[in-house]
Amino acid sequence: MSVSEVLSPLTEIAETVVANPSLEEQPRTRKRPKPGERREQILQALAAMLEKPGSDRITTAALAANLSVSEAALYRHFASKAQMFEGLIDFIEQSVFALVQQVAGREGEAVEMTPEDGARRAARIVALLLQFAERNPGMVRVMVGDALQLEHDRLQARMNQFFDRIESTLRQCLRPAAGALGSATPTVEAQVAASVLMSFVLGRMQRFVRTGFRRQPTENMDASLAMLI
Repeated sequence: MSVSEVLSPLTEIAETVVANPSLEEQPRTRKRPKPGERREQILQALAAMLEKPGSDRITTAALAANLSVSEAALYRHFASKAQMFEGLIDFIEQSVFALVQQVAGREGEAVEMTPEDGARRAARIVALLLQFAERNPGMVRVMVGDALQLEHDRLQARMNQFFDRIESTLRQCLRPAAGALGSATPTVEAQVAASVLMSFVLGRMQRFVRTGFRRQPTENMDASLAMLI
């Protein structure tokens, strides 16, 4: 199976744009949102606003206007804008790590891998990261830190930990290949290889954001991975 065939079945917040009918179109008696529904709508709206290339720092006032609610209504569900971004990061972590676990196994599990199998799993992990990015452009701005500038430092720290965890998984996948080549330091070589793959992933994501989402992260993915793995 080629890495381009590895699809990530995600519930993509960033693909759902919250509809905001005008006041004239709304019924006089509005249906009360179900528990958690308004919170999800806020996150959907934030992700959709992040999809606009070149958009400035998003304020709570702009977010509230997008949803046709007051700023006070936002703060009934989130204590701060930082918490809203944490909600998006929660989604990124849960979605991506669930898929990574399907490919590489759960952390702490003893998984026997041949060199070929390990390389194949590493390629699939890279593929699912790039596919997630392509399908969720608003989320990518969070992942690479573009949307987190001037926000709380803990948000960027969480994304750093996210990529560190992915890199650790790639290292585990690539270690059998380094050992099979007779390396005296297979762990070190696997770490170097994992670092190169993560640099490739982050470079593709940053280019996606920098070009206003025109250059797709998965561009020539199979050929690129063939050169890297």
